[in-house]
Amino acid sequence: MYPKLSLLILLLAFAVRIAAGCWWEQRLPEGVKFVFPDSEAYWELARAVADGRPFEMNPDRRVFRMPGYPALLASVFWLAGDEPPVLAARGLGAILGVLAVGGVMSLASLLFDRQTALLAGAVAAIYPEAVAMSTFVLSEAPFCPLMMLHLCCWTLAWRDGMVGRQASWALAAGAAAGLATLMRPSWLLFVPFAVGFGLLRPADWRRLAWIGLWSIVGLLGVMAPWWIRNWRITERFVPTTLQVGESLYDGLSAQATGESDMRFVDDFRAELRAQDAAQTPLANQGGCFEARLDRRMRDASIAWAVRHPGRVVQLAAVKFLRIWNVWPNEASLRSWVFGTVLMVAYVPVLVLGLAGVWQTARGGWPYLLCVLPAVYFTALHVVFVGSIRYRQPALLVLIVPAAGLTIQWWRGRRVAGGSESDIAGKSRGF
Repeated sequence: MYPKLSLLILLLAFAVRIAAGCWWEQRLPEGVKFVFPDSEAYWELARAVADGRPFEMNPDRRVFRMPGYPALLASVFWLAGDEPPVLAARGLGAILGVLAVGGVMSLASLLFDRQTALLAGAVAAIYPEAVAMSTFVLSEAPFCPLMMLHLCCWTLAWRDGMVGRQASWALAAGAAAGLATLMRPSWLLFVPFAVGFGLLRPADWRRLAWIGLWSIVGLLGVMAPWWIRNWRITERFVPTTLQVGESLYDGLSAQATGESDMRFVDDFRAELRAQDAAQTPLANQGGCFEARLDRRMRDASIAWAVRHPGRVVQLAAVKFLRIWNVWPNEASLRSWVFGTVLMVAYVPVLVLGLAGVWQTARGGWPYLLCVLPAVYFTALHVVFVGSIRYRQPALLVLIVPAAGLTIQWWRGRRVAGGSESDIAGKSRGF
């Protein structure tokens, strides 16, 4: 890869994200730190980590969030004091965004060539949704570079002809997947999902099964400490967090609309508290309060979905449209300027990315891997809730085949132009 141009692209990515963070800070009303409730939770958990306190929001919220992002955010408190400016966290997000751009360039270089890597990096550096995820204090910021590292290691495992090195790269891919899951729990099932999808190609199943096996070993190794910690707290296996029940009820229930509205959680909590206080037969059964609350919301959601299959399908369609909408769903972001910028950037990346995967699919598994995050996140969020936010990591990967197709088209035009020039020259010679 061209070192100077690569460095310039990374510097551009950093500058754009820092500028976006400063602009967003000025846009917020006086006294408002964050727009997203998730950001408040990450901030308070980061404060707890920095202070050496237990990783919990309160005694009934001990398995509420994954630990990865709060642990990273704690560095802001260590470096900037007890009350650091939120802009410092946005600066951390800018650094993580640069690492994600570097991951896009690395994957493009592995699958295509240096010119494609430069184009993919340039697009990722200024792509509005990628910039936004680096600006907001959300777990997508650290998740995206780890996701790209996971895909790069998986590609290297596939490309390596030595069985031992294949296992090493696959183990590294699984470890990266585990670290990504510690940032965003939704990535936990991607490895088995991708392996299962890949096994549909009969010619590749042995190599993919071998790589998938070692990837799962790496994933289990990284996740094991979190699972042990959760078992000690809840006395049950909790693969990610105890927020799954409320997230499922948010997406599948009588009050579900396709977007998130967590006000129902307080009602469930108050009802369970009342039962505990009254010492009903269900009180204090089946583990800690947090686990029982999670199970109650999960069971209520599943029971409702079984009774209303038609509404489940309708909600899935609504969520699908919310995920892949060309216009912002959030009312506060629906200005014509912001919406137009989003649409003009998003539509070409989506169309060219899908076309690029289609054209390169014959190249083997790594090229198909570029579209699987989009399939995976869509399948998850048509069950839970839909938002443009949840497509962003998948689009970051789709930039790679989009750049590959664009470079191929550009080279084809140059070859065609060169041939025409040669013909014209020969004609003039006669």
